[in-house]
Amino acid sequence: MLWSKARAPNGLHSYWKRIATVRRADLVVPLSCVLLLAAAGPPGLSHISIYSTLANYTLPVMEKNGQSYVGLLELLDPLGTVTVKVDGNHWKLRYNATDVEFTAGKTRVKMKSGDFDLPANFLLENDRGLVPLSALAALLPRILGGPVTFREASRRLFIGNTGIHFTAQVVSANPARLVMNFSSSVSPSIRQEGNNLRLIFEHDPLMPPGSPLLTFGNTAIPSATYREENGNAEISIAGTLPLFASFSNERRTITITTTPEAAPLSAPSPPTSGIMHAAVGRRFLVAVNASHGGSERGAALTDQIAEKDVTLAFAVALRRELEARGVNTLMVRDGDTNLSVDQRASITNSAHAAIYICLHAAGPGGGVRLYTALLPPGGGNHGSFVDWNTAQTPYLSGSRAAANRIAFELRKDQIAARTLPADLQPLNNVTMPAIAVEVAPPNNMNELLSPIYQRAVAASLADGIVAVRAGEEASK
Repeated sequence: MLWSKARAPNGLHSYWKRIATVRRADLVVPLSCVLLLAAAGPPGLSHISIYSTLANYTLPVMEKNGQSYVGLLELLDPLGTVTVKVDGNHWKLRYNATDVEFTAGKTRVKMKSGDFDLPANFLLENDRGLVPLSALAALLPRILGGPVTFREASRRLFIGNTGIHFTAQVVSANPARLVMNFSSSVSPSIRQEGNNLRLIFEHDPLMPPGSPLLTFGNTAIPSATYREENGNAEISIAGTLPLFASFSNERRTITITTTPEAAPLSAPSPPTSGIMHAAVGRRFLVAVNASHGGSERGAALTDQIAEKDVTLAFAVALRRELEARGVNTLMVRDGDTNLSVDQRASITNSAHAAIYICLHAAGPGGGVRLYTALLPPGGGNHGSFVDWNTAQTPYLSGSRAAANRIAFELRKDQIAARTLPADLQPLNNVTMPAIAVEVAPPNNMNELLSPIYQRAVAASLADGIVAVRAGEEASK
């Protein structure tokens, strides 16, 4: 995956890549070296968004000879095991068990299932294979062995049955209340422009309604318009009064209202859905917890490397990146000290942080894994006394939404990321959105100690946290 990041110094965020390699003759070349030659340009660069059950991500689109092109290896890599062999003008790709051969400057594609022609020439630049966008609808089903839907005009590619559908209906006239229900959780950015509200879906596979113009017959919220372009989908809601948005139903419902007091997120009671902004009315504070410490060394990553040292190094790097973005940070552990999991949760809860990030490290093989709590059956709450082992319950949907937002930023920076639940303490005891981040380098253990790799991961994590903060501010 190639991503455009204006802030990336010296191509840091174009450096790390997983799984695939490129072969020239019998020499193996790390894919990261190839990707560095094709680093994306400035913000606003034309791109294509890809949606699948494994990952949602974006790639830059390049204009060549009057045609739009995309890197095929970068497109396929998040979806399976990919290798490429370069032999002169021939570019041979293997995706899982499927072999495909391209020739530079030619349209003919050779496959075991049968040859066919691209609508424009295949290009080979610095060992990167570029295919025309107009070929994707025909080419990808042959390689992937499954259905592909490509909305070429808006550059949105759906692999398999990944689309999110929605309905919109005004359910109350006084005050006006528009309820939008989505088939899966969504995380749009929200922009208010006068009385109108724009919901921009940058990484949700939103599918269009039957008509791009939705009319509601309401004077306060008369209509909404759906459009999509350059990899994004957008719903623009027209209002004759200022409009406000709130999330519920684990971010599967967005309610648009003319009165902010009616928005669920403004209620003083604990949240049941959405990202809970614990910092409402106060500064946005991030609690960063470097796992292990003191006599608890954590995993023995090598004979010389203990997990506690790696997590502290990542915590320091993350604090530096957050503070550079104007985000207040609490270091739960800032030295080689012993802290129990209960102590860590108590420190975090007492600080009333907006989000809790716990850092772990593991051996090579996965990129970054983002864990949210796997809660046991609780003993129930009694008045103001909350069951310690299930204190995370009202914040769990917010934790998942935050993990998805952070994973999106990691993938944008070519860092493989997965989100999944796990029984990791003290996630269950934290009374705010809480995520455990496990860093597993793509190639070898030395990467864990590399300042370049630490900074790349920390910067992407910080971008994700800033995106969470922005979403919260837009939802207020």
